[in-house]
Formats: sequence, C-alpha cells, structure tokens
Amino acid sequence: MSELEDLEPKEVWKIFDEIRKIPRCSKHEEKIREYVLAEAKKMGLDAEEDETGNVVIRKPATGGCERAPTLILQGHLDMVCDKNEATEHDFSKDPIKIKREGDWITADGTTLGADNGIGVAMAMAVAENDSIKHGPLECLMTVDEETGMTGAFGLKLGFVKGKQLINLDTEDFGIIFIGCAGGGGSELRMPLEFSRFEGGETLKVRVAGLKGGHSGCEIHVGRANSVKLLGRLLWKVAHRLGSIQIADIRGGNKHNAIPREASATIVIPPEKEKDLKALLKEELSAVKNEYGKVEPDVEIKAEEVTKEPERVLTKESSLKIINLIQVLPHGVLAMSHEVPELVETSTNLAILSLEEKGLEVMMSTRSSIESALEAARETIHAIADAFGAEIEEEEAYPGWKPDISSHLLQIAKDTFKKRFNHEAKVEAIHAGLETGLFSKKFGKMDMISIGPQIEHPHSPDERVQISTVEKSWKNLIDILETLAMER
Repeated sequence: MSELEDLEPKEVWKIFDEIRKIPRCSKHEEKIREYVLAEAKKMGLDAEEDETGNVVIRKPATGGCERAPTLILQGHLDMVCDKNEATEHDFSKDPIKIKREGDWITADGTTLGADNGIGVAMAMAVAENDSIKHGPLECLMTVDEETGMTGAFGLKLGFVKGKQLINLDTEDFGIIFIGCAGGGGSELRMPLEFSRFEGGETLKVRVAGLKGGHSGCEIHVGRANSVKLLGRLLWKVAHRLGSIQIADIRGGNKHNAIPREASATIVIPPEKEKDLKALLKEELSAVKNEYGKVEPDVEIKAEEVTKEPERVLTKESSLKIINLIQVLPHGVLAMSHEVPELVETSTNLAILSLEEKGLEVMMSTRSSIESALEAARETIHAIADAFGAEIEEEEAYPGWKPDISSHLLQIAKDTFKKRFNHEAKVEAIHAGLETGLFSKKFGKMDMISIGPQIEHPHSPDERVQISTVEKSWKNLIDILETLAMER
C-alpha cells in the first residue's frame, strides 16, 4: 500500500503517486511527457506537444460556462534531482521513495519532486474531474524550468490562447504571489597549472551536514554554503601551515540549490598533519558558534587518502583557487526598498569542480530589478577577468512585476477568505517563476501563483504538507467555479 493512498484529495495524490515513479530530471522529461499525453488521451481531451517539449491539455468549458474567459493552469514537468552522498538512487530509473512523517510527505534521502509535481498533479486532476464547474481550460506543463526555463523561453505565440493564468509552482500556502525575481547564471572556467605528485601527506577535507535549500526562497535564512566554508578553511590552511597543494576540489551540484557538501583532496607536509587537524577542530567550533541553530549538524573533518594522486595543482594554482572562492560573492546582496522583508538581489555560489583543464564554477544570480541583476553579474565578470578566467553567461530571464489591480488576484483573495475565514497574504517572491517570461512574451496577461506548503525544495530535506495540499485544491476549485460564472 502506498503512503499516499489514503490522503485527500485522492485524485491529486493518485496522480502524484504516478508522477514520482517517472524519471523527470531537468532536460530529461521524455517519460513524463509521454505519461501526460497518454493520460490526456484516456480522458478524451485534446493535447499537444510543441517543439521545445512543452505540453498543453485543452478541456472545453462545462456546459453553460462556454462564455467564461479561457484560463491557463500552469506548472513544470521537471524536478531538481539531488540526493545525500550516502543515498543509493538512480534518478534515471528509480522511483522516488516516499515517507510519511505526521502531516508531511518527504523522500528517503533524495529530493521529493513536489516542486512541481504537486502542481502538475493538480492541473491534471482538474482536467480529469468532470464534476468541477469551469470555463475553457488550458493545462500548460513546461519543461526544464529548474535549470534554464527552456520551456518558457521556447514557448511560441498561439500554443496557448488564455489571458488569465494560475501558476501552481508556489511553495507557501496562504500566500498569493503576484511578482518574482529575474535571474541568470554565470559559468567561470579558470585554467590552472598541474605538476607531478612528489610526496607529502594526502588528506581529504570535507564540509558536510549543512541544510542547503532553495537558492532563491531560502537565500535569506542565513544557511551556510559548503563551498564558501571550504574555501575559507583552505585559506587558513595555506596561510598558517605555509604549504598546500590541491589534488581535487568540488562542491554543490545544482545551480539553484545552496551547496550542502564540499570536499578537497590536499597535499601538505607530513609534519603538518597534527596542525591541520587542530585547525579543523578550531574552524568547526567557530562555524558552530557563527551559525548556531541554523546549521546544528555541520561537519568539518579530514580523512587519510591511501591512493596517491597522479598529479596535483602547483602551489600557485592551489592558492589561486582558494583566493577565488574567498572573493566570489554568495548570499543576499540587497533588500528591497519597496517591499518589506523581500530580498531584492542575491547570488548563489552553486557549483565548483576541478576538471581536466582547470576549475569550473557556476554562479546563479537573482534580482527583482533588471539593472541590479546585471550589476551583480558584472561584478562576477570582473572577478573572472581579474583571475584570468573565461566566463559564459546564460540569457537572463525577466522578473514579474506585481499588479495589485489584478482581477484574478481579487477573485483569489475573495475565495480564500470565504473558505478559510481569514485574509490571504499577497507577496512577491525572490525566486524565478515562468510568469516573468510569460508576461514578457505574451504581453498583458492576468496572473497569480499559488500552491501548498513545500519546505526545503531543491534539497533531500524537501517535504510537502499534506493538509495544505487539500486546502490548496479546494481553493483552486473555488477560483475555477467563480471564474466559470463570468461572461
């Protein structure tokens, strides 16, 4: 028996239970697209896939509601695929293993995929359910939202016709989002010099046990970045012990997740091993004191490496990496002057790895102001120039400007208050939503974003609150039925 079988609403959890069995990492959505198209065919509904891989299911209005405006229900098919280092899981074929913990559903050592599997499940459940009164519907499911919004970028005019859109990719129940940040990635490649291993004590230094999390929604929480912690530790090793060579270094694996683990294989003089271990103990104490309850499980430790490395970086190149990590920005860069407590601009030092020819670094920057976004990326570009690194910048996706006068917003507020007897909050979010691209691509479009409570997305601690899935479902139905009566 599935952990989801007795949960309400059954139609949503049934579909999510199928979705979690299907491989759908970003850029590998073939199987989930096949599933959606096959299910639409079973429902007897018109469905179409565009050249980018986006899928739309079109459902005619309930009888008597044909004159209501066409509404788009929108989510994304892909998920962030991440797991704990000790977890054995192949995202290309293994179903997500789920656990129920009180009012929460989580996964066993991997990301859950509730972002945005629950949103997709809700849209499909609406398409499947003939008892809900609604106007003409378009259920739009995009691809590769998590790594570049490829689906939204590739969406062509005419694929959907609605001018009202409910994005189901929000992770805070009770909040109606009407704005989001724009963002873009920067990839640095820094050439380095290697030399033959000529002896020394080889150790693997690890920073682990961090919470990580979403690099937009949780960047303001103040969680530690494992790459930054490793960099500052290695800086102290280099300057206090006087000699260090790096054989390998890497941390993080998703551009939109705060790195939880990082490690470096280093070579030091044998007589310095005792000093290194004392320094690690000192640094762990300092980090625990700095982060307190935010990162209670942080680990900083070293283990001996029995196999000698074939090559190591020169001392100069090793120090070059360490200095680069020290100066690259991470975290909140500016708070909004317009919206209280909203992060305006931030940068995530997301991924760092030593490859055959040198160091590769991935940075992810967000801002609700276009000029501030570009200024932050220019800072990264300047640092790359100073260190002799090549830089490649992906096309930035636009933010979504709030519209307080939105008709859809008013309906969502009214229906929420009527059902739950209190006001919903109305906010903007410091994360990228596809709504920004939709507004730029399609012009005037009335949009909101809603969803259940999902915590720690983009990390193996991801979980979704069961009770809020049911509440979100009922709220969505209320909105649909209210819109159905409009002419």
